[in-house]
Amino acid sequence: MNPATPPTSSQTFHDLVCRVQSEFLEMPGLRLTEPQVRRLSGLDPSYCAAVLTVLVDAGFLARTKDGFFMRLDRAQPVKIDPSKLSSRSAKAPAA
Repeated sequence: MNPATPPTSSQTFHDLVCRVQSEFLEMPGLRLTEPQVRRLSGLDPSYCAAVLTVLVDAGFLARTKDGFFMRLDRAQPVKIDPSKLSSRSAKAPAA
């Protein structure tokens, strides 16, 4: 894709989000400004802004005070449904 080119009909918005997301997954610690993301991904400004907004709203990226986008690495708590635990597994292990 050439810089500042909108996606073709075969490239969905979802594909664009996945492509930008994969760049941040492949390079831990990557910090880019919006113009840098545009150059890296070849997106026009409106598509790039929309993709970054989706990734920030999803909690995948954060925007720093100085305008950089970076991946969030957060441990997610495990959700356990208590009704699915058997009485045996809910007890403490025997010593």
